[in-house]
Order: sequence, then C-alpha cells, then structure tokens
Amino acid sequence: MELTEPTAWSGDRLELGEGARWVDDRLVLVDLLAGRLLGTTGDGPAPLAELCRLDVPLGAVAPVAGEPGEWLAAAGTGVARLGADGGYRVVAELEGGNPEPARMNDAVADPHGRFWAGSMTYAGTPGGGSLYRIDPGAAPVPVVTGLAIANGPAFDGAGTTMYLADTPRGHVDRFSVDARTGALGERTPFLRLDPAEGAPDGMTVDAEEHLWVALWGGSAVRRYRPDGVLDREIRLPAEQPTSVCFGGPGLRRLFVTTAAYGLTDPGPLDGALLAVDVPIAGRPAASVPVG
Repeated sequence: MELTEPTAWSGDRLELGEGARWVDDRLVLVDLLAGRLLGTTGDGPAPLAELCRLDVPLGAVAPVAGEPGEWLAAAGTGVARLGADGGYRVVAELEGGNPEPARMNDAVADPHGRFWAGSMTYAGTPGGGSLYRIDPGAAPVPVVTGLAIANGPAFDGAGTTMYLADTPRGHVDRFSVDARTGALGERTPFLRLDPAEGAPDGMTVDAEEHLWVALWGGSAVRRYRPDGVLDREIRLPAEQPTSVCFGGPGLRRLFVTTAAYGLTDPGPLDGALLAVDVPIAGRPAASVPVG
C-alpha cells in the first residue's frame, strides 16, 4: 500500500492524540488526557488497540530495553513504569510541588538511553513548565526551566543535538548535548514561528538529520534543514497535528497524531491518526535500560 496523500490510519478519533513512536515494528501513541496507551501496525488502517489505561494523563512513553510491553512513561505529575500486565508504578514525582495544577507532557528517550520529560501547567502558564533528564539509575534533574508548554524534545542520531519546543511561544531552540554526561551546552534559537503558521508541537529527526515539526493549529507538518531553512511542508486534513514519527516499510511512512481537543466544531479527521509515505527514512524510538 502506497500512501501519496495523508490517510486516516484508523476509524478512531482521539481527544488529544500524542506521543507517536515506532517500537518493535508497530506504532504506539497516547490519548493523553484519557491516560490511554494505544498501538497499531504499519501494514494498513485498523482499529487502535488499547495497551494500557491509567487514571492520570499519559504524555508519552519510551520502550524498556529487552522487556517487550514494558514502558517508561511521562504520566500524571511524574514518571512511571508501565508493565505488560497493564499496571504501573510511579518511579519519580516531578511536578507535585508546582504551585499551579500541572502535569507531564511530551517525553522521549535519547540514543544513549536517557529519558527526557517535559511538563506544563494545565493553564499553560508561561514559566510554569520544565524539562527533566532522567539518567539510568540516577535521580531526575531539571535541565530547562521557565517554559510554558514543553514539547519534544527530539535528538539527532548521535544524541549530541537536542531540539526543544515551547509551544505557546512558537519557539524551537537547539541545544548541544554532551553524549557522555547528557549535560546541555549552548542554547540557540532554531525556529521562531508566527502564530498564523501554527505552533510547534511534537517533533522528530529523520535519518538525514532534518527536523520534522507538527504544527498545532497549522494543519501541517514541516521539515526543516539543520540550518533552520524550511525544506518541505505536508498539508493535513486536521487542524491540530500534535506529534510525528516514522515507521512502516523502510521507516518511510510518516505517522501524525492529531487532536480534537478544544475545537467547537471538529472536522471528520480532527483527532485522527494520519499516515503518508515520504521519500525519506526515519529512525525507530530509542529505548531506556532495564532498571
């Protein structure tokens, strides 16, 4: 099956689809506020299978190496370990002390097995969100503070460059990363988007080290060169794209989650999981060590 136009990959419509990741030849994603972890294959459109349901918001997951069906997750106000049996246990509390009601948002593992998780207040208050780094066997460390809504991050193949979005501000910044320690170095502006273009949400880096950005409110996904120049744009039949990843045959199928959240009159594909084939390969999700 070749997809030349964005195509609905299931009949499901999600309130806040997010966190698309390609793991062990299947796609996983979340319905964030509903606390649902969902999965499907890259072979053809099919109903989404519920893998796990939490009683707290579920932002994103990373697979645990060597443990099929086990996940490290940004969930509720911290980080949790999700089991193959559907259970979960909190392994780190991060935002419980926030003076405003807050939750975890996007998260990802880098190529070195570190887990990076962002947070936000429910009101999206400027300065209320942070990015945390969780090294294997170590306590979480806040590494970027003063954010409104942390999205991403996304890493290059070597794990030495990180892109981080602050969605309401329309900003994507680039950081150098010490591959040995995970310490962040220089922070430089990468994208500054006008609100009319949409707001940067979930991101991924392809095999050619270009950054793909889902544009919330912009009905599009864009690919940017490492120098920040726009390379291409894919228009989408949904208003609020939220995350993007590569999977399927040759890792050349682009999957995009979308959201119906906040729309007074959602269209037929708002909240859908979309897929389109592209002439560029991506990478599967990185994993975190057993711990």
